[in-house]
Amino acid sequence: MIETEALVIGAGPVGLFQVFQLGLQGISTQVVEVLDEPGGQCIELYADKPIYDIPGVPRCTGRELTQQLLRQIAPFSPQFHFGQQVDTLARQPDGRWLVGTSTQQQFLTRSVFIAAGVGAFVPKELKVDGLSRFLGSQLFYRLKPAVPFASKRVVVVGGEEAAVASAITLAQAGPLQAQSVTLLHRRDVLQASAEELNQLAARRAAGQIRFQAGQVTGITTEAERLSGVVISTPEDQTLTLPLDTLLVCQGISPKLGPITQWGLVMERKQLCVDPATLTTSETGIFAVGDVVTYPGKKKLILCGFHEATLAAFAAAALLRPEQSAVLQYTTSSALLQQRLGVCAP
Repeated sequence: MIETEALVIGAGPVGLFQVFQLGLQGISTQVVEVLDEPGGQCIELYADKPIYDIPGVPRCTGRELTQQLLRQIAPFSPQFHFGQQVDTLARQPDGRWLVGTSTQQQFLTRSVFIAAGVGAFVPKELKVDGLSRFLGSQLFYRLKPAVPFASKRVVVVGGEEAAVASAITLAQAGPLQAQSVTLLHRRDVLQASAEELNQLAARRAAGQIRFQAGQVTGITTEAERLSGVVISTPEDQTLTLPLDTLLVCQGISPKLGPITQWGLVMERKQLCVDPATLTTSETGIFAVGDVVTYPGKKKLILCGFHEATLAAFAAAALLRPEQSAVLQYTTSSALLQQRLGVCAP
C-alpha cells in the first residue's frame, strides 16, 4: 500500500505537466502508466514526428517533448509505476480513494487525476485459441531487454515499423541476439522507414532474417510449452513455424477500459468535468486532456496543459483549504523557486 496526496493516471504530456503543476502547489504525486515508458500517445504514435503547436517551441518531436517535460518535473521527484493499468477505484470512509492496479499494487490517495488521453494504449492481441496462456513466458507484445530472446528461435508477427525494428534488433549482435529470426506478415509488403527496410533487406539477403508471408491460424505445443505456430499462406498452404518465443507487434489501440466502470459521469466515452476546476462527478477526482469533455473542449496538448493548471489549483484548495489561494508566479515567488530547486530555501 502506497499512501500519497495525489495519484496521476497516465504519463503522457498532459499527465506529466499535471505532475509539474501539482509540484508547484507543493503536492507530491505517484504516477501510474500502462506503457513501459512515459510519453503516452506522443511516444507511441509520433515519437519522431514533428509537433508545431507547443507555445514557444517552433518544432519538436513527441520524444523531445516528453524528455523536456521529464526534465521539468525532475525537481518534484514523482514516483512512476509503469506497465500497470488502474483497474479499481473506491472511496474510503475517510474520504480518500483506494486505487488498485493490474499488478495488485494499491494506492491510498487524497486525490486522483485521470490523464488517460483517448484511453490506455494496449497491444492488439493475436487471437488464437490456446495462445493466451503463454503470455509472459513465451508470448510477448513488446521487445524488452528483460525478456529471454537471446539464443532463442523467435517468430516476430507484424508488418509495421515496430515489427521490422524488432526483427532487426534480434538478428544483430548483442545481448538480445536470437538463434534465428522469422518475420511473419500476411504479405511481403512492410511499412517502415526506408533505412529500416534497407537494413531488413540486407539481413534477409544474408540469411540472418527469414521472411514468411501468412497468417497465424493455430499453435502447436509440446510438453506444455508453445512449440510453433500454424500459418495459412497466401497460396492456401498450411505451414508450421517452430519457435521458442513469439513476439507479436501488430500495433496498439487505445481503450478506456476500467474507467467506464468507476461510476463517473461520461458522455460519448469522455468524462464530464467542470471546466473551471476539471472536477469530475466525484469530489477529489479530476480529469484532464483528451479524456474529458465540456462545452468548447478542444483535443489539443495546449488545452490539456491549461486544464492541468486549473486542476492543480482546485486540488490545492481541496487538500489544503487553510492555505491562502494567492496566485504566485515562478518569476518572482521565492517559494515556487525553492520548490523548483532554482534558489536556496
